Parts: sequence; C-alpha cells; structure tokens
Amino acid sequence: MNRTQKQAFVEGFQSKVVDAPLLMLADFRGATVEESDGFRRKLEKAGVDFQVVKNTLAKRAVEGTDKEPLAVMFSGMTGVVISGDDPVAAARAVKDAMGKESKIVVKGAILEGSVLEAAAALGVADMASKEEMLATLLRTMQEAPRQVLGVLSGPGRDLVYLLKNFETKLAETQGNE
Repeated sequence: MNRTQKQAFVEGFQSKVVDAPLLMLADFRGATVEESDGFRRKLEKAGVDFQVVKNTLAKRAVEGTDKEPLAVMFSGMTGVVISGDDPVAAARAVKDAMGKESKIVVKGAILEGSVLEAAAALGVADMASKEEMLATLLRTMQEAPRQVLGVLSGPGRDLVYLLKNFETKLAETQGNE
C-alpha cells in the first residue's frame, strides 16, 4: 500500500466508523478462510459490515473521534464489525454468526461512546431492539390515559347499574302487587 492508498483507507474507514452506534472488534486468529468468509457472509445478510483492518491505519482512523478508546484493542489479527442504525441487531448477527464453536472471538466493543469488554459486547445482543423499546414506551404512555378514563367512567357506570337495579326492584314490587 502506498501513502495515498493508506490515506484513502483511513478516510474511508473513518467515515464509516464515526456514524456507527456500535463497533465490535473481533480476533479471527486460528480461523480458517472458510470460517472467516462464512462469518462475513452471515453478517452481510444481516446488513452488518465486517472489515479486516491494518491496526496502525485503524488507530489513525479512530484518532480524534469518540471511538478513540478502542485504539488499545487494535492488536493482532483484527476485524471490525460496523453496525448499521440498530446496534442490537448487529450484536445479534455477530452472536449468531459466531456460533458455538467459532474460532472468531470478540475482543471488545464501543456502544454509543461506552467501551465494553468482550462479554458485555456480546450481552448487547440480549437487549431489546429499538422497535421493541419503542413499542414498550408506547404501551406505557397509553396505559396512564386508559387508567384515568377507567376512573372517570367508574361513577357514571356505577350510577347506570344502580338505576338498572332500582328499575328491576320496582318492576318486581309492582309485579307482586
């Protein structure tokens, strides 16, 4: 790689990394080419980008960004998982793509500015997705007015029941006479 290619890589990689809510670093040492390609293909199907990087160039790319704390993890054979808009879906895709006997190991991640160790990074996959959280929020917001409506309609409903019972009682008394 010559100097201009390196500069182009740094700029291109930085533009991808800056906007991503989740970056996961994976060590693929010991994985076969087929395993690495299979991992990459599974992530592509989920809409997640996996890019093998040269550590020194990747460190330069994250320098001066909110992803800079990850620079210490750029060592060895490093692949970077770059999420789309939904970091939870990306983490689930990584967890699924790794499987149980994968030689690809997550080193760590950064989620919305917070650095995560390997176990915590994979734990992101167990979180509720953005859509699930929004649905829960909507249900919660709708519940309060529903309860207020129930409380406000209670006295009117009780009055209707009282009048109906009084009508029934009156009809029974008139029928007995």
